[in-house]
Amino acid sequence: MTKISTSKLKPGMIVGSDVLNYDNKTVIAKGTKLSQTLITRLELYGILSIYVEDEVKETAQEQAAPEDDGREPSHFEKLRDTELFKEFQADYEEGRKSLEFHVSEMVDKNVEVDPILLLEKPLDMIAKAGSRVSVIDMLHAMRGFDDSTFAHCMNVALLNYVVSGWLRWSKADQEMAMMAGILFDIGKLKVSRDILNKKTPLTDDERKEIKRHAEYGYQILKDRDLPDHIKSTAIMHHERFDGSGYPLKLHGDRIDLFARLTAVSDVYDAMTSARVYRGPICPFRVVEIFEDEGLEKYDPDIIMTFLKNVTYTYIQNACRLSDGREGTIIMLNPGEYSRPVVKCGNEFIDLNKHKELRIEDLH
Repeated sequence: MTKISTSKLKPGMIVGSDVLNYDNKTVIAKGTKLSQTLITRLELYGILSIYVEDEVKETAQEQAAPEDDGREPSHFEKLRDTELFKEFQADYEEGRKSLEFHVSEMVDKNVEVDPILLLEKPLDMIAKAGSRVSVIDMLHAMRGFDDSTFAHCMNVALLNYVVSGWLRWSKADQEMAMMAGILFDIGKLKVSRDILNKKTPLTDDERKEIKRHAEYGYQILKDRDLPDHIKSTAIMHHERFDGSGYPLKLHGDRIDLFARLTAVSDVYDAMTSARVYRGPICPFRVVEIFEDEGLEKYDPDIIMTFLKNVTYTYIQNACRLSDGREGTIIMLNPGEYSRPVVKCGNEFIDLNKHKELRIEDLH
């Protein structure tokens, strides 16, 4: 057997030893043939390496061809060079610092904070971006810049606003959705940073402590002059539509509508952002996980609206397929949003008909 970094795994490799999660439960059994979905699952569990059978050692050691120095800059590289992005990034950082200051004052000193003050900078960023597609583009270009709780809350707040617009909610409800995103993870301020930033496997007690952040958040907000939707989102954003979430094991419409929206934004942002134990995951691989394992866990209207629209924002983006070919996303497959049609040179590849291929990266 050979120990291989998760980032170097390829579909078709054979797992050499049972892969266990932090609870010592089997994630993938010995002898399993890896698919791209299984590799993505390993990344989501934060598993950095596994053992594979020796006969695939040569495949595992293959190195990507060196990048051509004369290549055309990618869409996101070009975007990062624009004044619009630089202004968005500066506003983002200002908003994150303001959020950190005001929320810390609320938690540490019991200071009352005007919700309108917290909305001011994110709403200004939305207005300057010019469109919801542009906001998604900007957030994707920001991936890897900041992994803090406050950055995550900023991202979820912006995503909530964008998605609630796709859902055709009222302007007031869109702003409520943004506020829910700003404060939904406030309970993490009561969890030790050593636990939140730990790079090694968590103990059972540490995992339980992190899960308590939902209850901590509600305790912080419950007596404040804030809408009930905001308080409910703090405690319910890890509840799932099928009843499989926590801490209350609620299901369906018993979960606050704004918490149901925040659950989708939270998971999407967490997966597509860099973490201490892995880099950002390609949005299409995340959409694939939603389609394969998560549709029943989320409000059907919210999740389907989200998947359709978020993948649409990447039409005409350059991408790399799992076999190394470069192409352009040109058309979606309704109901199979993770598997669009990609043009590679003069060839049109319908990923819905080529199940062995996946989109590995966006440029």
